[in-house]
Amino acid sequence: MRAAPSARGVAVVTGGSAGLGRAVVRELAGRGWDVAVLARGRDGLAGAVRDVASRGRRALGVVCDVGDHEAVDAAAARVEAELGPIEVWVNNAMASVFAEFWDVDPADYARATATTYFGYVNGTRAALARMRPRDRGRVVQVGSALAHRGIPLQSAYCGAKHAIVGFTESVITELLHEGSSVTVSIVHMPGMNTTQFGWVRSRLPKHPQPVAPIYQPELCARVVGDVVDRPRRTTWVGGSTIGTILGNRVAAPLLDRYLARTGVDGQQTDQPRGTMVGDYLHEPVPGDHGARGPFDEQSHERSPQVWALRHRRVLGGAAAGAAALTAGLLARSRR
Repeated sequence: MRAAPSARGVAVVTGGSAGLGRAVVRELAGRGWDVAVLARGRDGLAGAVRDVASRGRRALGVVCDVGDHEAVDAAAARVEAELGPIEVWVNNAMASVFAEFWDVDPADYARATATTYFGYVNGTRAALARMRPRDRGRVVQVGSALAHRGIPLQSAYCGAKHAIVGFTESVITELLHEGSSVTVSIVHMPGMNTTQFGWVRSRLPKHPQPVAPIYQPELCARVVGDVVDRPRRTTWVGGSTIGTILGNRVAAPLLDRYLARTGVDGQQTDQPRGTMVGDYLHEPVPGDHGARGPFDEQSHERSPQVWALRHRRVLGGAAAGAAALTAGLLARSRR
């Protein structure tokens, strides 16, 4: 017998078996959503399903390669058949290759692009095919500061994230044109302590690491949950994301030179590449690896910018009150 409908509805998270996606799965389940998780690795899917169930929500894990549009649409159909109408779709699945552009095999480049870019295209298409006829629903794209600023060693990932921004902007305008109530949001993330750095395909001599400052994925997942609850077109997470995006707008040539000097060594630890857990580009890495990577000691649990972002209504009200009080005091002093 099918379980009773949830209080919030059904959410789908792609790439939800590990890393930020796993943290988002936990966050949405904790907020009352039933969650379907799409990913390739069966072990991670099973762990994500347990996470949702432990929070009292219904869960469904679907083995799916998001680069395959037919597989994504079939997964969406299964989610609706087993859990109910999809109200939220979070595109998060990604893949990357750490190497200088000329050292990346064309097949690897295509594979990274198929997952990181076409995975978002396929997920958005599957979501809108179901949301637009009902005239309701929310799509959230997990973006990156690297969607606005390319860095060395990650040309495939940066190119895909840039493409997601342009594609998403086009979709937003088309939904507005038809007067749809469906929303599409994008949340740009900083460097995070996620599992990808332990299993990304890499040609580097050392174990790869995120660009500092590094944030814990749970902090960023809370912002995704906030955007699900109150959709916003664009959200920047972390002071480093703001600095990167704005800095690139006003001083791109300076950033080119800075990244040329620091970007290669800054994305490698002092550990050899052999300490990585595997290579997930073409096949999933066995095991349930959770949300966090190996950089807990260097990672931030909190961020003043994220705190202000999550409390912007209170801060806005306080600012308006302070402005009104100041105006009143000035008027009194003039009288």
